[in-house]
Amino acid sequence: MPAATPGTPSLLRAMNDRAALELLLAHGPLSRTRIGHLTGLSKPTASQLLARLEDAGLVVATGTDGGRPGPSAQLYALNPRAAHVGGLDVTPERILAAVADLTGAVVGSFELPYAEGAGAVDQVTEALGEAVKAAGLQRSDLHRLVIATPGAFDPQTGRLRYASHLPGWHSPTLLDELAAALPMPVEYENDVNLAAIAEQRLGAARGHEDFVLLWNEEGLGAALVLGGRLHRGWTGGAGEVGFLPVPGHPLVRQVTRANTGGYQELAGVQVLPRLAAELGIEATPGGTPPDAPHGPHGPLVAEAVALLRRAAAEPEGPYLRFLQSYATVLATGLASLVAVLDPEVVVLSGAVITAGGDPLRALLEAELGELAPARPRLVTGQVRERPVLRGALESALAATREEVFDTSR
Repeated sequence: MPAATPGTPSLLRAMNDRAALELLLAHGPLSRTRIGHLTGLSKPTASQLLARLEDAGLVVATGTDGGRPGPSAQLYALNPRAAHVGGLDVTPERILAAVADLTGAVVGSFELPYAEGAGAVDQVTEALGEAVKAAGLQRSDLHRLVIATPGAFDPQTGRLRYASHLPGWHSPTLLDELAAALPMPVEYENDVNLAAIAEQRLGAARGHEDFVLLWNEEGLGAALVLGGRLHRGWTGGAGEVGFLPVPGHPLVRQVTRANTGGYQELAGVQVLPRLAAELGIEATPGGTPPDAPHGPHGPLVAEAVALLRRAAAEPEGPYLRFLQSYATVLATGLASLVAVLDPEVVVLSGAVITAGGDPLRALLEAELGELAPARPRLVTGQVRERPVLRGALESALAATREEVFDTSR
């Protein structure tokens, strides 16, 4: 339909429709009276709006608000099946795939272990296909797909950079091949950036326009959100802080070839067993925690997580010194980010950092106060279950809702 012009009835209807849909998304099922009260619309106008949205398949009647005095009122809710999106979290060990409905509820998921020699396109289509099947849908039912990878696809060349450890993802024609194989719009985003989107929309960064997310799991990374928007940089490499030269470690040269840098070598997951051993702390017995990452680096991450959990549980003696040592090396690189960006908040995320809990956060905040000119508030990430995948779904949902909620189209 033709685009609405300012002041026309069609524009006002579209604005009211969108306001009602946003309210249903935020609050869940609402009555006609409640929608009218929240939007300022009269009962007849609210009734017309709901009838219009019901006819469009965007709203469904879900029951009544029984239990209140007086006659029961019909409740209306956002139709979860009005649109579906997909998200993929790609690592060298596996692909996690999930499908969410318009409300954000995950309705299907699948984990595909990395197969030696398998092509990226085949792995993506298989993982997504199984997640879609688990949701009872077809791939063509998805409105949008967001794929998370380490590193970033250079917007000038289309090639994946900063992730030489991801096998099969470096062909110059890969994006074209994926576009040909997938029937829906596809977006690609750095994995840590998507963890930041999850925290911005659902977690510790809600309400904050300027924040840094510091991630430590199998690698060190950061996401930079400035003025409420992700800052990706000219080649998509903003936030690749593992490559930072830092005091306390010799210069690493040819960093992209080595796929590491000074900050990664100083404060990455691999240093934690050594820091513990220097203090006489033995590795934690009992095997791998059930929530540890899988794959060849999983045992190392699992050991680091277990050590930090033990130290956080009794932060005294050698355990306190262990936490202090780790806080110092983390603050060494983080201070550079704070000096350049002056963020309001730093979100600590990834299995390794969050395992240190409040004791590590407090020590890191104290160290940062001595090394950086500004003192941002440090908070622990709240999205703990698959934050990268959750961020991919939230990114896909944001774009899809913009399209679906625009009833003037």
